[in-house]
Amino acid sequence: MKLLPLLPPLPRLPGPRMSSALLGATALELAVLVGHLVAYPFGLTPERRPPHPRPTRPANSGARGQDGGEAAPHPPTALPLAADDAPPVVLLHGFIDNRSAFVVLRRALTRHGHRHLESLNYSPLTRDIRSAAELLGLHVEEICARTGHRRVDIVGHSLGGLIARYYVQRLGGDRRVRTLVTLGTPHGGTAVAPGAGIHPIVRQMRGGSSVIEELRTPAPGCRTRFVSFWSELDQVMVPVETACVDHPDLDALNVRVTGIGHLALPVHPTVAAAIREALDAPEAGEDTTTATGSATGSSTGATSAA
Repeated sequence: MKLLPLLPPLPRLPGPRMSSALLGATALELAVLVGHLVAYPFGLTPERRPPHPRPTRPANSGARGQDGGEAAPHPPTALPLAADDAPPVVLLHGFIDNRSAFVVLRRALTRHGHRHLESLNYSPLTRDIRSAAELLGLHVEEICARTGHRRVDIVGHSLGGLIARYYVQRLGGDRRVRTLVTLGTPHGGTAVAPGAGIHPIVRQMRGGSSVIEELRTPAPGCRTRFVSFWSELDQVMVPVETACVDHPDLDALNVRVTGIGHLALPVHPTVAAAIREALDAPEAGEDTTTATGSATGSSTGATSAA
């Protein structure tokens, strides 16, 4: 996979200035949190789905035009998809969240020509990543049947990215998912898991959990490409490199983001631009160059969001 060039990383800052950067990122996190709390109630209800297209009247059915003659033939409803018609994009939120987390990103993608956008809610009472991944699979099948596309793209924030990865890697979802973009997702498990003793799905996000260990197993022939955004100031991902995809069988690009924290990843305009580039990259097979990033970030793509 070859992405369009991303913005170069900022030079690493010395200690005192990095502390200032952390303070700035924390202030931004608080501002995003306040804005998200305001929008949260509007995302509680499921997104309205467009109805299936109604069949048109056949051209020889006797319909009359305004001049009394035969009406012009209607085009068929099942037209072939245009060559540049992008796959639907499925947006999957993080833990104790809902589709309102993607209001800004959804607007940015719509403004740049993505017509098929689906924001899915899963219940905060969901207790198992595997069950949530199975439900995601049902949603993807319904979206493909409704839109006529064979494959979709998925953007998942935090836990949403982990659910999507389990679907792709362990439930055969690579047949349906072209590109999986994850934002601050604990691919390797995170040491920061508040409420882990209360909520079982939080325990599954910890390093060494059965789900994390399943994702370390071989995945030969996986057809989905991965683009993982990780931030050096993400206080939820410990260590921060756990948000990188580090698997020898997966076609993965890890993109380092600077200057923002966990909550800002789905709303920052620079990240949104990089997500668009990832989604607009050609299908597998159209480009022979594969960009694979390491967990250390030494060969990852990079973008700056300061």
